[in-house]
Amino acid sequence: MPPRTSLPPPGRRPLVVTGDGDLLDDLLRLAAAGGAEVELAPDPAAARTRWLPAPLVLLGADQAQPCLRARLPHRPRLVLVGRSGELDPGWQVAELIGAEHVATLPAAEPWLVDRLAEHGAEGPPGAGARVVAVLGGRGGAGASVLAGGLAVTAARSRLRTLLVDADPLGGGLDLVLGWEQLEGLRWPALTGADGRVDAPALVRALPSRGDLVVLSWDRGDLFPLPAPAMAATVDAARRGRDFVVVDLPRQLDEAAVTALQSADQAYVIVPAELRATAAAARVVATAAPHCAELSVIVRGPAPGRLKAAEVARALGLPLAGTLRPEPGLVRGLERGEAPAAAGRGPLAALCQRIVADLTGASRAGAA
Repeated sequence: MPPRTSLPPPGRRPLVVTGDGDLLDDLLRLAAAGGAEVELAPDPAAARTRWLPAPLVLLGADQAQPCLRARLPHRPRLVLVGRSGELDPGWQVAELIGAEHVATLPAAEPWLVDRLAEHGAEGPPGAGARVVAVLGGRGGAGASVLAGGLAVTAARSRLRTLLVDADPLGGGLDLVLGWEQLEGLRWPALTGADGRVDAPALVRALPSRGDLVVLSWDRGDLFPLPAPAMAATVDAARRGRDFVVVDLPRQLDEAAVTALQSADQAYVIVPAELRATAAAARVVATAAPHCAELSVIVRGPAPGRLKAAEVARALGLPLAGTLRPEPGLVRGLERGEAPAAAGRGPLAALCQRIVADLTGASRAGAA
């Protein structure tokens, strides 16, 4: 794994959200005192894509009501900050937005310096975990297989990996891996989570083999997945894993949006067909506002000779890679073999390159 740098990468620094210039000056002064480099956002719209990845969020009192209206998801380590007289009744607002603490200046300045120093140098444990989201441009595009392949490849590269199934209609990622008989918790047991989840306890409770852990659905009744449960799960994964892959539904619900906003990179997989590209354009229009790093992977065959570059250009996205037809992959899935498990073939090669590019892990790291 790559060594940590002295400062966390963008999106791994404390986030300050305020449009109050005087308050911003105070918080920048406190960040300097704590040796922390912070990211800035004047309002919820600017903060949305960095809201969940940030190790700590300092929310100015001036942006508390806008954040409520923007329906930003609850997250751990959120601090409501203001001056004396601006936060009354501070705890009522804090409870509504999910803040863990209310910091009143100037009395709370030493405490804030300590928090910024704690989260600003390297971030909390697991802050370097990479979160990747995958979604299909149309039904049957192969998003779940790609997600499974990425997770299997990351685990083969000695990365502690969590594969998250965020698509209740997808049939279950445990089936994609051939793990349906493994014991462990599924989503129904975790839907009440709305705060900080103990990362080691989560890993121990889920189905696992080696460095790969899976959070999937059971075969029971369908129900909406609460966004706070997804936020708590992703937060725990950042602290306790090295690599996280989330398989998203094409129709994004609140939980899927929460996961997408947390992602460092998202991929839309699209068959090389005209109708699939048209369908993917709608998916991209829905997903793009929630993730700045969105790319397309084009899957063959191309019956009409549509080129991958043409698909990418039509969608207005960078081309992250292509996948040639792989008949043996389909046969292996039917036999319960996890995608890319053998480390050979077009899917395995693409997944090895993506994991290596995102983490610095060796492409030859199969074990």
